Amino acid sequence: MQTLTRKDLMSLERYAEERPAFRARVMAHKRDRQVAIGAHATLYFEDRLTIQYQIQEMLRIEKIFEADGIEEELKAYNPLIPDGHNWKATFMLEYEDVAERQAALSRLSGVATRVYVRVGDGPRVYAVADEDMGRESKDKTSSVHFLRFDLGPGLVAAARGAAAIACGIDHPAYQGETVLTEAKRAALLADLA
Repeated sequence: MQTLTRKDLMSLERYAEERPAFRARVMAHKRDRQVAIGAHATLYFEDRLTIQYQIQEMLRIEKIFEADGIEEELKAYNPLIPDGHNWKATFMLEYEDVAERQAALSRLSGVATRVYVRVGDGPRVYAVADEDMGRESKDKTSSVHFLRFDLGPGLVAAARGAAAIACGIDHPAYQGETVLTEAKRAALLADLA
């Protein structure tokens, strides 16, 4: 997928005018890109549109309008756009109760590398996690991770065929697998070359 440039972004003034409609479009788009694995883990698969929205929101919140600041945001977020041979996702561990969340994050150290996708009867493809930053210690993990699932040509071809796609976790403290609906499957296929 093509990365974003400054030309792809709206000025702060234009974004303020178009934000309600753009936000509604992105939220509808995101629905088929979310995969819950059990009650407390969700993959939010990113693409060019979701990242464009993320950048526009950061520029708005931080009131960034100078070229250098915009370029910094592009540099930070463009790596989260899939390149046609992989899927990229924000992985979130979601617990409403603070004490429950702290206890779970302590038990789930290493969970990000135990998240996988499976295409058809192919092997599990485990995530490459948090490449540019450390997000956990030996004693606990973060509630947010950035994952990449590298697919070889065979798995891309299988996905483009009729193969089912599943997402799962096989950590000792958290297991589960979700087979994607046809709508979610179609959304992820759009990320593949």
